[in-house]
Amino acid sequence: MVTTPYQLVLPAGFPQDVKIPASNPLTEEGVALGRMLFYEPKLSRNNTMSCGSCHQQSKAFTDGKALALGVDGMPNTRGAMSLANILWEPTLNWEGAAVGLETQARQPIENPVEMHQRLGEGVSKLQQTESYPPLFHKAFGSRTITEENVLKALAQFERTLISANSRYDKYLRGETQLSSQEIAGKVLFSSHPDPTIPVAGADCMHCHNEGNRLFTSTDYTRGAASSFFNNGLDATLTDQGRFTVTGLESDRGKFRAPTLRNIALTAPYMHDGRFQTLEQVLDHYSDHVAKNSPNLDVNLQTATNKRNATQLSLSAGQKKQVIAFLLTLTDSSFIQDKRFSDPFKP
Repeated sequence: MVTTPYQLVLPAGFPQDVKIPASNPLTEEGVALGRMLFYEPKLSRNNTMSCGSCHQQSKAFTDGKALALGVDGMPNTRGAMSLANILWEPTLNWEGAAVGLETQARQPIENPVEMHQRLGEGVSKLQQTESYPPLFHKAFGSRTITEENVLKALAQFERTLISANSRYDKYLRGETQLSSQEIAGKVLFSSHPDPTIPVAGADCMHCHNEGNRLFTSTDYTRGAASSFFNNGLDATLTDQGRFTVTGLESDRGKFRAPTLRNIALTAPYMHDGRFQTLEQVLDHYSDHVAKNSPNLDVNLQTATNKRNATQLSLSAGQKKQVIAFLLTLTDSSFIQDKRFSDPFKP
């Protein structure tokens, strides 16, 4: 079997030492097969749903719903996360239950409230087609389709979903300028609040690091330890979040901080989709953080821009400035890139 290595281009400024399993190197054949499987409804119980149903390219690979809906019309307990730049994520899903792309896809495929079909049954369907056995032979050297190779191909395709060409990226490359409103939002985004100084801060950077260009909290070099936060949505927890994985009391109510890239395209927001707009998100962080929420992140406990205040207390104008900056993170080329589109549609 001879395969063609896939030339993965890592954007300048992004972490360069990515971790791709030696057992699943990227190949042109594997990525192309993974793209087909990503949009293949035969992997669902009634042949109506694919990975692409809940991860739509036009919405930066989310689905626009508060809670993802499965093949039987049942809602999940959480919304679909964006798949942009998951190449750099050591853990996946809101609570970090999956620790690698080669294992992650099995869960939504087999989950009764998602695609609701044993992966083995999907493999049997693919084996009976004329098109898939030769494609698996090209990618993996055998016409016999296996669960392992289905997951490997999906992982290969998903690793290519890189978003790095927003207006903000072009600004950093010196190709365009940001407005004064957007620059002010960037300063707020990156500043820690301190009521003793005149410069306000929105404190966003603690959970959404712009320094590594990913706009998440993940330190991919150290794993998942610092990737989960309780952001003060509720005083009484209805979803235990990371605790369901680790069993640690200190993880109750903690969730992954999702990337802010393409955030204008990925509403509604939060793990349960409770906020419909970015204005509502900014209102929460500015004025409505539940200070008595268990395990509330330390940066949200006392952060404020006003003396003797208990909340962050951004002004209406400052909220608009932060949102103006967030809108610069939309990558139009990413959502239009034919390499990521549904191959079954013209």
